[in-house]
Amino acid sequence: MSRGETAPDRQVWTVTGQDRFSFLQGLISNDMLPLEKAPGMIWAALLTAQGKYLADFFVIRPLDGDHLLIDIQSNIAAETLRRLSMYRLRADVQIARTDLAVTRGLDSPPPGTFADPRHPALGWRGHGLPGQAPVIDWDAIRVAHCIPETGIELIANDSYLLETGFDRLHGVDFRKGCYVGQEVTARMKHKTELKKGLITVAIDGAAPVGTPVMSGEKEAGTLFTQSGGKAIAWLRFDRMQDMVAGTARLAALP
Repeated sequence: MSRGETAPDRQVWTVTGQDRFSFLQGLISNDMLPLEKAPGMIWAALLTAQGKYLADFFVIRPLDGDHLLIDIQSNIAAETLRRLSMYRLRADVQIARTDLAVTRGLDSPPPGTFADPRHPALGWRGHGLPGQAPVIDWDAIRVAHCIPETGIELIANDSYLLETGFDRLHGVDFRKGCYVGQEVTARMKHKTELKKGLITVAIDGAAPVGTPVMSGEKEAGTLFTQSGGKAIAWLRFDRMQDMVAGTARLAALP
């Protein structure tokens, strides 16, 4: 059994009140029904009315109670809490920060933890458990499986869920009821063909995150996280030839 490592850039909130499930159900991209039925963890996003990404986080129903936890990156926590509070109105919901630590690991999970719902390669996550100093190369795992990160590939007021892989990573449910931004997300799923989005590419060289990707004289996208000769890039799918980002050369993988 592993103790896992502490994620120092995360906060944990507690969500209580009789309306906690219905409140989140009407706001986030994933379905809260599984958590109403049993303990578990989901990954979801909060969107603008125009369907653009604002924040992503995990929602957890622990084994030891009916309260909910939210596991969120610290640098978007305050703004996300402010926005959630705007929607609360008369709902019986209370949201408060806790001092619980987030731990995560790749070995055998300790009791009370849950598998990361995005991808099996991301192991497990726990809340309120002791952890060790970070040593795992999470960027390498993310690049290998094209998993976006808050504030890097996931850009507030810019990113769309389907272009950033939320459907592939179990972060959006197309069968649930309405939520903020649902109409645009559903239309992209059912009525359009994606022409751009995140993919993993081969990279020869390196360039800063955010460097434009060029295909000849045309801009093809943006370079993001890099690791082990590969990178995550947001690209127009019709311009993935002869790509460069700064001095680095990129190539689509088979």
